Amino acid sequence: IWTSYANYADWIFCLVRTDATAKKHDGISFILFDMASKGVSTKPILLISGYSPFCETFFDNVRVPKSHVVGTVNRGWDVAKYLLQHERAMISGMGERGVGRPLGQVAADSVGSDEQGRLEDPMLRGQIATFEIDEAALSAAAERAVDLAKAGQAHPAFSSAMKYYGTELNKRRHEILMSAGGIDALEWESERSKGGARPRAWLRTKANSIEGGTSEVMLGIVAKRILDLPGA
Repeated sequence: IWTSYANYADWIFCLVRTDATAKKHDGISFILFDMASKGVSTKPILLISGYSPFCETFFDNVRVPKSHVVGTVNRGWDVAKYLLQHERAMISGMGERGVGRPLGQVAADSVGSDEQGRLEDPMLRGQIATFEIDEAALSAAAERAVDLAKAGQAHPAFSSAMKYYGTELNKRRHEILMSAGGIDALEWESERSKGGARPRAWLRTKANSIEGGTSEVMLGIVAKRILDLPGA
């Protein structure tokens, strides 16, 4: 479930249990499946945003060649871990600076500015200032992550920290955009709202903290792998 754009994909990878006696992450193989294979079908999932970027993917007695195994049989989790690190680092980028117009400018279009050029709404002004500070912190952390990677010192769990912070920050960005737009930001279908672009984008961000690993899972990884906190 939640296979992104599976209805358009040519290939899909699966983590398949190939050793029933092994425990947990052992005994799993990373295998590529041609989506045109007999028995593979998809069903788009309608989200609250009104779009269907995710799908359910069904496998009914599907058979694929052994040559489609990536890496070593029963060592598929090694491949999956690196893939997850890449995905989480990529997803974290949605929280970085430079995405669209500055929030202050967007908010000013709706709430206006005072004689000093500041937003009329002081509460909203404070939220935007706090957000921009956190946005700058994420940007600095991303640069540090690149430097550590180049030096061969990158922590394998750091992508989880970045993924958590970046996606939660992106959700905050769209919450602020909705607040700035007021009641007009709730328009769902109109030419003025470009087909409800703002509320649909806001609702879509709710998936950010689920896709690629939930925020709760990311925090658990950070606690265990980076902070070395004891388990429950």
